[in-house]
Amino acid sequence: MSQVRSLNRVILVGRVGKNPDITVVASSGRQLAKFSLATNEGYFDKNSNAWKDMPTEWHNIVAWGPLAQKVEKSVNKGDMVLIEGRIHTRKWQDKNGQDRWNTDIQAENMIILDRRKEQGVGGAGAPYPSANAGKNSFPDSADGGLPPFAAAPEGDERAGEEEDPF
Repeated sequence: MSQVRSLNRVILVGRVGKNPDITVVASSGRQLAKFSLATNEGYFDKNSNAWKDMPTEWHNIVAWGPLAQKVEKSVNKGDMVLIEGRIHTRKWQDKNGQDRWNTDIQAENMIILDRRKEQGVGGAGAPYPSANAGKNSFPDSADGGLPPFAAAPEGDERAGEEEDPF
C-alpha cells in the first residue's frame, strides 16, 4: 500500500470585500459566516521600470461554528485578514437544470492583520482612504516606481540579480 498522501491546504492574505453574511442553519443550529476576500499580486516590469498589478482574485470564504462567531464579532469590509483552510468545490443545479460548481475556502483559522479605520466620531462606516489607495500593497519607493527592496551595494557583483528564496 502506498504511503503517499495528499493535502488540501490554503493560506490566503487579503482584504475583506464585504461585511460578512451571518446565518444560523436551522437544521443544526450551527452559525455560518460567508464573505469575499480579495487577493492581488504584481511584478516589477524591467522594460517600463515600474510595478504592474495583476487582476484581483476573489475568493468565497465560509466559516462555521466558533470561527463564524469570531468573524461576526471582529471582521468588517476592508480588513486585512489571513485565512487558513481548505478548498471545497460543490456541485449544484440551477433553475434550468444546468450543473454548476462553486469553489469556496472552508476557513479553519483566521488572523486579523489590519483593520480599516472608521471615519469620524460615531463612525459613518466608510474607511479612510489609504496613502496607497488604488495601488498594490507594497510601499512606494523613494526612487519612484522602483521595487520596494534595497538595491545592491555599489561594486556588488550580483547587482541587479534577484535571490531565489526557495
